[in-house]
Amino acid sequence: MALAQSLDTIELAIMCPPSDVDDLAHLARDRVRVVAQTGEGLAAGLRSVFAQFATAGQRRIVAFNSDSPHLPAKVLKSAFEVLTAHDLVVGPTHDGGYYLIGAKTAYATLFENDGMGTGNALEALLARARALGLSTGFTDPFYDIDVASDLIRLGADLRADPARAPRTAAWFTEWGPAVAQLKPAIGDL
Repeated sequence: MALAQSLDTIELAIMCPPSDVDDLAHLARDRVRVVAQTGEGLAAGLRSVFAQFATAGQRRIVAFNSDSPHLPAKVLKSAFEVLTAHDLVVGPTHDGGYYLIGAKTAYATLFENDGMGTGNALEALLARARALGLSTGFTDPFYDIDVASDLIRLGADLRADPARAPRTAAWFTEWGPAVAQLKPAIGDL
């Protein structure tokens, strides 16, 4: 929330499964609107984001993940800028997925057969965008937190620059020793 709220010219909302609305609304403490998605899973969540906000007359809608607390605000800002010249904006991850997607309107079939959670999620999304004839722009490639090695990388990044995600850096101060113990387990994979 803090990352998105650092852009003062946007409306912020959290989209989540209906079962999580009350808990997230409590955590957000009226600072952010919490909206229930229609359907289950990440693809349904993304369809819901664009269906909900495109019909509300929004001009540029950007959905980004919750597993990149270290994402620089300039990346979010650039996503809105890219949408001025393209139908879609995508933030690719280093593992073949994406951490961000934005559009000017809802495209009902954009997230079909999503492949999310796989190493070809970005490739599948871009193929569907091409099939729909959509122009696509990109933000900088980044990493998200999917596996233990990503968490270890985040810890190192936040030790070097805790201002990137102060709350997450504080969490690492408390839980860092437990995270560091993950390192030997990674070598066993």
